[in-house]
Amino acid sequence: MKFTMITGAVAIAAMTATSAFAQDEDRTGWPESFTVGTASQGGTYFAYGSGWANLVADELGISGGGEVTGGPMQNMALVHTGDAQFGMTTMGPAAESLGGTNPIAPGLQMTNACAMFPMYQTPFSITALSSSGITSVADIPDGAKIGFGPAGSTSDTYFPRMMEELGVNFERRNGGWSDLGGQLQDGLLDVIAFAAGVPVPAVSQLEVQTDINIIEFTEEERAKILEAFPVSEFAIASDTYTTLENDARSVSMWNFAVANCDLPASFVKAAVNVVMSDNDRMVNIHKAARSTLPENWTKNTVLKWHPGAAEWFTENAGADIPADMIHGN
Repeated sequence: MKFTMITGAVAIAAMTATSAFAQDEDRTGWPESFTVGTASQGGTYFAYGSGWANLVADELGISGGGEVTGGPMQNMALVHTGDAQFGMTTMGPAAESLGGTNPIAPGLQMTNACAMFPMYQTPFSITALSSSGITSVADIPDGAKIGFGPAGSTSDTYFPRMMEELGVNFERRNGGWSDLGGQLQDGLLDVIAFAAGVPVPAVSQLEVQTDINIIEFTEEERAKILEAFPVSEFAIASDTYTTLENDARSVSMWNFAVANCDLPASFVKAAVNVVMSDNDRMVNIHKAARSTLPENWTKNTVLKWHPGAAEWFTENAGADIPADMIHGN
C-alpha cells in the first residue's frame, strides 16, 4: 500500500472563526499529524480531500495533508489499518469493504473505518472528443478503448459493469484522470467513463483544450443501471460544464469521509466541526461541497459512525442515529 504524501496542494487561507471549538476541547490522545486518503490528481477526491485536510490542519493547529491513493477501495483499507487517519469513500466500495470483498485484501472485513461526514454524490458520466462522432452510449464502437480511472476506484469498480449491462464491448484502461485526459486527446482512448464529483477537474481542463461531448444516458439505459446497481437518479446541471446546453441524465453514488474508529472522539468531533460548520468555506475548496451539509447524515446506511462524528451530528443536526450504528455500542 504505497502512496504519496501531498501537503499544501490546495491553498487555504488560515481562519480563526471556529478555532475556539478546538481550543476548548480535551486533546488527550490526539495525533501529532494526520493524513487524508484521496485519489489521483486531476480528480475531485484529490482537490476536495486535500482542501479539507489543509483546512482542518490550519484550524486545529496540527500538521495534516492529503494523500494520493488509488481511491475509495484503498482508502477503506488505509483507514481500517490506521495507515491513514482519514479517507474518503463511496457507499458501494464501503459496503464491499465491510463484506470482505475489497480486492485490496479479499476476505478482510474492514470494520475499523467509521463514517465521519457526508461529502457529495458522485455522478457517473461519459466523455469523448467531439471529433469522434460519439454522442451516445449506442455510438461507442465495438472494442472501444475506455478509460475507467485508477484501478480500484469507484469508476473502475462499477462503470465497467454498467457498460457491460448496456451491451458495450470494450477494452479496459486504467490511470489517473489527468493522464487519461491526455490519452483521450492523443487518440489513445475512445472514451473516458468518469465517476467523480462534478465539475471533474480533468473534464474542465479538456473543455479548455479541445471540443468534447459529455454523453448522457437515455431513460432506458438509466433504468437498467438503476435496477442493477446501488445508485440513484442524478442530473448533471447544465451550468456544470460549458459543453452542456441542458441538464444531463446520470446516476450517482454518495460519498462519505471516513475516520479510523480508534481515533479519539474529541479529535474527530473537532475535525467534523471544522468541515461542517461553514459550508461556504468548503464550497470555495470545490463546488461539489454544496452537498456537504449536516442534513445529509441520513445518506449513510452502510458504515457505523465514529462516536465523535455521531456526537457532532446529534448535537448540531438533530441526528437520531441508532445506537447500533455507532461504533463501540
